[in-house]
Formats: sequence, C-alpha cells, structure tokens
Amino acid sequence: MQYPLDVSDAEDARQTRRDMLAQLDDYILPRLDQLDAPLLAVVGGSTGAGKSTLVNSLVRRKVSDAGVLRPTTRSPVLVHHPDDVGWFDELRILPDLPRVAIHDQAGGALRLVADDGLPAGVAILDAPDVDSVVTENRTLAAQLLAAADLWLFVTTAARYSDAVPWDFLRAAADRQTAVAVVLDRVAPDAVSEVRTHLAAMLTQHGLSDAPLLVVEETAPDDSGLLPEEAVASVRGWLDGLAADESARNEIVRRTLDGAISGALRQVPKLADAADRQVEVLARLQAEIKHVYGKAAKRIDDTSADGSMLRGEVLARWQDFVGTGDFMRSLEAKVGRLRDKVTAFLRGRPQPVAAVEEAIEHGLATMIVEEANRAAEKADGKWRDSAAGRALLAGDDLTRTASDLPERSARAVREWQDAVLAMVRSEGADKRFNARLLSFGVNGLGLSLMIVVFASTGGVTGAEVGVAGGTAVVGQKLLEAFFGDEAVRRLAARARADLSQRVEELLRTEAVRFTDRLGGLSVEVGAGDALRAALVTVEQAREDHG
Repeated sequence: MQYPLDVSDAEDARQTRRDMLAQLDDYILPRLDQLDAPLLAVVGGSTGAGKSTLVNSLVRRKVSDAGVLRPTTRSPVLVHHPDDVGWFDELRILPDLPRVAIHDQAGGALRLVADDGLPAGVAILDAPDVDSVVTENRTLAAQLLAAADLWLFVTTAARYSDAVPWDFLRAAADRQTAVAVVLDRVAPDAVSEVRTHLAAMLTQHGLSDAPLLVVEETAPDDSGLLPEEAVASVRGWLDGLAADESARNEIVRRTLDGAISGALRQVPKLADAADRQVEVLARLQAEIKHVYGKAAKRIDDTSADGSMLRGEVLARWQDFVGTGDFMRSLEAKVGRLRDKVTAFLRGRPQPVAAVEEAIEHGLATMIVEEANRAAEKADGKWRDSAAGRALLAGDDLTRTASDLPERSARAVREWQDAVLAMVRSEGADKRFNARLLSFGVNGLGLSLMIVVFASTGGVTGAEVGVAGGTAVVGQKLLEAFFGDEAVRRLAARARADLSQRVEELLRTEAVRFTDRLGGLSVEVGAGDALRAALVTVEQAREDHG
C-alpha cells in the first residue's frame, strides 16, 4: 500500500512507509541475516563539530577530508579493517549507495577505506552534517544513522545544547539505539563543568547510559591529525569494543531490537491509514456510480413516461399515421383492423425516415443533456474532497466527452435497427404475408418504439388526447398483427435493449473519472493484513525471547 489518495493522514503514512522500508533494507534485514557482521559506528553531528578530524585522528591518517566545504560532504566514508571488507558490499547494508574507492564529487556513493589502523570487528562511518544547509546531506545523514549499530555522536563545548543534534538524540533514545557521545574541543579548564552539564542533559533525554567521551581542545599537527593522547578515550573505547565480543553483541542486540520495535510501533498507524485509503476509494467510486446511475434512471424514466411523444417526434408520428381517417379506422372492430391497416399502408406515402430522425435526435439530445448533468455533478462531488481534487488535478470534467453526441446518435440508430429486427423476426415466426410484412415492417417498428415511449403512462392532462392517443395507435396496430401478449413482450425487450445501450454510453462517460482510480495501489484488506503480520512478528519475537 503506497497511500496514493490525498486524505488527511496520507503524507504522514507515506513518509512512515518510506522510513520503515529504508530501515528494513538498510539495517534490520541485513543485520538479522548477519548478526556476526562487524559493528558499524556512524559518526554524526553538527557542522564544524570535528567529525572528520576525529575519524582521521583515530585511524592516524587522512581518510576523510575535513572542513566545511570538503568534497566528501555527500560521499560518506566508511573505514574498516582490511579483514572486514566482505561485510560492507552493496548486498548487505545501504544497498542503494554504490561503493567507490575514491572521492565522489557528485555524491550519492559510499566510499570504502580499508585500514589496519582500526581493529577488526568495528567499522566507523563519517556521515554528512545533520544540520547541513543542503537538504540531500541532511537526508543522507539521517539514513546513515538509521543504518548504524552505534551512534558516535560528536558535539562541541560551544554547541552541545543546539536543538538539531538533540532532535536526533531524542529519536535515538526513543528507538533504543546505542549511542556514545564525543564532547570535542573542550578547553581543559572547562571539561568538568561542560561534562557535568552534558551528562545531565543526556540523563534528562533518556540517554544516561550513553558513554560520554571527551576530546580536549588541542591543535592538530601538519597532517591535520590530533595528538594520540587527545583521542585516547575514544580510541580506547573502540578498542575495548573490538576486543569484547559480548559487548558488541549487546550493542547490536539492543539497537536491532529497538529498530524492530520502532518499526512495529508504526504498523497500527499504517494499517489505519490503509483502511482510510480503502474507505475514500470506495466513496469516490460510489459517488460516480450513484451520479451516473441516477442519470441512467432519469433517461430510462423519460424515455418511457410519454415525454418523448412531444414536439418533433409527435409531429412526425402524426404525419406518418394521420390524425383523421386512420384514427377513426381504429374505432372499427379489431378483427377487421389488419385489412384496413393494409389498405392504408398501400394507399399513402410513409414518411418513415422523418419519424426515425426525430426519434434519433430527441433521444440522443436527452442522453447528452443527462450525461452533461451527471458530469457536472460528479466533478463537483470529487472536488469537495482533497483526494478527488488531486485526482482531477487541472482537468475540467464538467462536460461530456466531445464525441458523445455522435456516439449517442449512433447508439440510437443501432437501437432502432434492433427494434426493426425484432419486428421482422416476430413477423417471420407468425408467417405473415411476406409482401405485407416487407411493406409494413418499418411502420410496425416505429409503432413499437412509440409504445416503448409511453410504457409507463406518464402523459397527462390535455396531452392524453394527443400524444397518448397516438401511442394507442401504435399499440392497436401492433396488437392487430401480433396479439397483445407478443406486443408486451416486444416492448419489454425493446425497452431493455435501449436501457442497456444508454448504460453503456454512460459507463464510457463515467470511465473518465473511474480510470483515475484504476491504477492506484489501494488494496482492500491491506490494513487487516498489516495487523495480522504485526501479530505474527510479535509472536515470533516472544517465542525467540
């Protein structure tokens, strides 16, 4: 789950997910796979704290360029004993950082330096400044610290109370990361006072057990190295770790356990955020389904309640059937109606095309109008939420696709052809006179369309005598040929076919919205899967002590 929808907690969830995946890839999984790998101490701290000078002085040669503008700012340096080189390839820790053997001016690489000035079993990594003015440097520093077994945090007598380093130290305490603090550049006469105050701050922030190592202020030699005695406390502490396997194992166990616990604490939040993604996705889908479903219902109702039997359709139909003699012929006995209709159809012209065109135009116009109404409604509903607005971005979907009028007209024509095919098939089954059927199939088809348009009896008032009456003409004409039961069946089939074609047109319109949801990585059940995984991992940890 990548939390693609813009809901209230989405950005927090995305960042938490990124941090967790990075922690898994950079530290947790590699360390679980190789618990006996050398301990990695990342040297972190503020700008000008003397991290690189300290690293060089511990190794007793220049392996990391010191200075605020050093070219290795974005290319951290990992120093290890030559025997430990196999532990630090790209398959173990920090897999996204390529390994280089020289300074990488462009940055984004991890420079490996093998030196027997460090004891086997312990490696140190000189990281960028945690308060660098360059965003990429700060991000990389945080990534490297998250991949460490141990933080060797360097500060100075002048800057040990700065806010940014303490933000990192509080985070270390929260996830139980092993920390050692190096108080650098302390005047000899201020060591006691500064050390006491810094120790109190460490205790206050939950780091009372962090070793506090002091490097007194002294001038470096011509090679930029501090005297050995100045860094003796730090070097002695590292040598002690290298010689004490159980101490190293304890640091690794503590930091690894803290990293796992920290990651697991985030799972409920990610699971809840996943649930909200699914909820919002379902709501966005439901809004489009509801809006276009209502549009289909309105078209379905309007095409059956007599509304189509007005205006141009009514006029052309009346031209076709006549308003006088033919209407009066319907008052005769139904048993003689077929002969009268036959005589009528043989004796006068049939403006079939005009009626068909009027129906095509009326139906297609109604479909487009309702689709535009739905598009405006759907666009508005999505823009009411941050997630919907983000999905729409700068696109205006308040109007239908430009080709909908053409597609609607084509769909109506295809429906009319299907209605004529129904009539032809029904007539063939009844073995009507072939000459009569071939002559009157269009008229019978139009009659069936008229019956469909008045199937719910929505024509009222004065219109009954006009529109309603002409619908009765079609009804009686069809019944004379096919019988009332067949007419009901044909009308139901024709009406269902029209509804299906309208729904398909509206579906293609709704897709303009729903397609924006189709590629999103929102997984139904992802929240429950995360919670189940959490239970499994916690049980495994409990079983293994």
